Amino acid sequence: MEKYIEKAKVLIEALPYIKDFYGKTLVIKYGGSAMLDENIRETVIQDIVLMKLIGINVVIVHGGGPEINKMLKQLGKESEFINGLRVTDEETMEVVQMVLAGKINKDIVGYIQSNGLKAVGICGKDGNLLQAQKKLIDGNDVGFLGEIVNVDTSLIETLIEKDFIPVISPIGTDDNKNSYNINADYAAASIAGALKAQKLIFLTDIEGVLKDIDDKSSLISSLKVSEVPGLIENKVISGGMIPKVDCCVEAIKKGVKAVHILDGRTEHSLLLEIFTQKGIGTIVEE
Repeated sequence: MEKYIEKAKVLIEALPYIKDFYGKTLVIKYGGSAMLDENIRETVIQDIVLMKLIGINVVIVHGGGPEINKMLKQLGKESEFINGLRVTDEETMEVVQMVLAGKINKDIVGYIQSNGLKAVGICGKDGNLLQAQKKLIDGNDVGFLGEIVNVDTSLIETLIEKDFIPVISPIGTDDNKNSYNINADYAAASIAGALKAQKLIFLTDIEGVLKDIDDKSSLISSLKVSEVPGLIENKVISGGMIPKVDCCVEAIKKGVKAVHILDGRTEHSLLLEIFTQKGIGTIVEE
């Protein structure tokens, strides 16, 4: 009997959060091990399905770097990065579009629909969702790497109204019909801001923001935007975490209520963060 009572307590703990988020929009940036590990992927999809079933509007923006690297390697082409961003010549852009908007996007749609919900896979070119321009790195032209100049959310909103889960690959386009490879974190932040989402959630391969990178118990569970510059200056936030946190700050400035950085390697990390009092990752707020 005790185990059933404990289960009931868990549901009661989640109740106020379910009330708060009913009818609200949550954007999930899906990537890392949460995509690659079959067992973890299954729990992520289960979490997303549960969120949708209790009345949350879920929007997924996905990456796919490892799959792109794998395909490029099969084609005998080396992957090249500058400041963590992919150098994207014309041939690489074709592979990026094929892998992101094709295989990965449709696989995620399939996983969701196998759980009985409706999903639609789109890329940023559909409905002129992500209008982009060439992004320079340190003043250098690195091909079809893009940055977002405008987000048109009308297609996303239509899909939500029709009870679909939008699954978005981060490919943009310009007025000249050029396609651009856009970093998925930046795309998720821009889309969440344009939607004025209640939350943006980054599923990553790290626990969150740590005071000491070598000490997992030093997790900073809550962070204000005003604290970020000081943490960067003191090198608490450093390396690859800087652009991730920059995306969090940018999303907040664009109107997102809160941004979460979660360890996607933890089973049911979405539910643990959103529907429990303590949470497991780092939440960034204004």
